[in-house]
Amino acid sequence: MPDWLNHVLQLFSLSSVGLPAIFVVAFVSATILPMATEPVLFGFVKLNPDLFWLAVAVATVGNTLGGMVTYFMGYGAHELLAHDKPPVHLRWLQRLGAPVLLLSWVPLIGDALCAMAGWLKLAWKPVLLWMAAGKLIRFVVMTGVLLWIPESFWQRFFLV
Repeated sequence: MPDWLNHVLQLFSLSSVGLPAIFVVAFVSATILPMATEPVLFGFVKLNPDLFWLAVAVATVGNTLGGMVTYFMGYGAHELLAHDKPPVHLRWLQRLGAPVLLLSWVPLIGDALCAMAGWLKLAWKPVLLWMAAGKLIRFVVMTGVLLWIPESFWQRFFLV
């Protein structure tokens, strides 16, 4: 591995740098920029396995807060473009309610679900709880699975 890359990895493995980086990436990836939190989270946890739960918690909080920003953007858009009834294509979400936000982690549709929940003015507390639960499950499962894969696979895959 090149020295500069090794230095960068060591820098980001420090909890004083890595945890804030996880938070920022998780937050931004749940708002308007399409980013993936898993590589940053996995890299940090791979270098600091004893901080698994703390790193997952930081990623969950950051991603959930980003999702709530998207929710409130949808809420604000509804206020600007107020309609009496929700559009036909959103009635299914209104019928299902906040539990559908358990899927807020799904790429491409998750951010839209958060914005639509805001547009429909679903109660924010249940939205927050369901969204956080979905994102927590995602980070635990994804990071756990990535850690479970043998290191020999990563070495072959990345030709290290």
